[in-house]
Amino acid sequence: MQLASAVDPQLADLSNKLIYSAMVVYTLAMFAHMIEWTFGSKGAVAVRSTEQAGSLGETVAAADKKAAKKVTVTVAGAGGGTTTLTRTAIAGEGATVVTTGRGAEEEDGPGAAGTSERADLAGRIAVSLTVLALALHGGGIITRGLSVSRWPWGNMYEFSCAFAFAMTAAYLALLAAKKKVRWLGLPVVLAVLLTLGIATTVLYTDSEQLVPALHSPWLAIHVSTAIFCGGAFYAAFIATLLYLGKESFERRTAAGLTTGPLGTSASIWRRLPAASTFDKLSYRINALVFPLWTFTIIAGAIWAEAAWGKYWEWDPKETWSFITWVAYACYLHARATAGWKGRKAAYLALAAFACWLFNYYGVNIFVTGKHSYAGI
Repeated sequence: MQLASAVDPQLADLSNKLIYSAMVVYTLAMFAHMIEWTFGSKGAVAVRSTEQAGSLGETVAAADKKAAKKVTVTVAGAGGGTTTLTRTAIAGEGATVVTTGRGAEEEDGPGAAGTSERADLAGRIAVSLTVLALALHGGGIITRGLSVSRWPWGNMYEFSCAFAFAMTAAYLALLAAKKKVRWLGLPVVLAVLLTLGIATTVLYTDSEQLVPALHSPWLAIHVSTAIFCGGAFYAAFIATLLYLGKESFERRTAAGLTTGPLGTSASIWRRLPAASTFDKLSYRINALVFPLWTFTIIAGAIWAEAAWGKYWEWDPKETWSFITWVAYACYLHARATAGWKGRKAAYLALAAFACWLFNYYGVNIFVTGKHSYAGI
């Protein structure tokens, strides 16, 4: 984009309206995802009665083959209770056949096999609304940049809008790649709404030109990679939190407890994939993005030399960027060499993300340094 001295107030106003419109649609998508989670089911196959599926023996054989797992049969008792029979003890009419587990191609969670039609419809509507919200969101970012003829990430408000856009785009890209991650929609939309809410209330800055030090091609290179890294780290953070919740639920279930972590409904945690899935997802995202975060710091140092004459001055932003790099390096090193998995690795990942979060919000808002000239 070419630099210009004027600000187009109409485009700036349109940008604000598009961002607010996107937030409204994101909110509708959030409610649709909540409906999906409420009426969804764990990826199990259930056949209600022999009247619907032929003889009970044939039904069990078909269900056993589909699920490739253990089959249990529950028969309603006279007093309203149920009796679970083994496969060899199956007899009688009106039994309910339930297969636990899933095939290799199936996954648990919203959007998985076995989800009710109502939940599946809600999930599809949620995804469609998210696509619409992303289009409005992108329009708001583009018009913001056009209003001042520059890249639209010159302050914290603009960075946050682009950061939230990157989160949503990454989620939809995974869906487009046929990855079964629709269960990720609710936490992603919640994170996007939280980020945009803070941006529009606390961090908002009128559309204006940048100080001369920011008039550089490195604005597009350094800041865009930082935006992508932030969105990826946020996704890994969500996966880590879900891992801790699911792992806690699995331990409570093994101990015979019926409530989820923090007293939440057990049905919510049952609809999510296994804890190990979240653990692997968090690790893979952090490992993939860490080299790019390294490049972000190097690009920032090159830009600093061009703007200030020195590659590194231990400015608060530089210092905390390096601390964040060290924290993620420790996490990845522990996973690769010490074989850390599970809760210990999750706590390290949370600590690393806390460093990133403070580097973004804490340093920019509460600490004065050379990066303060961009304003909030």
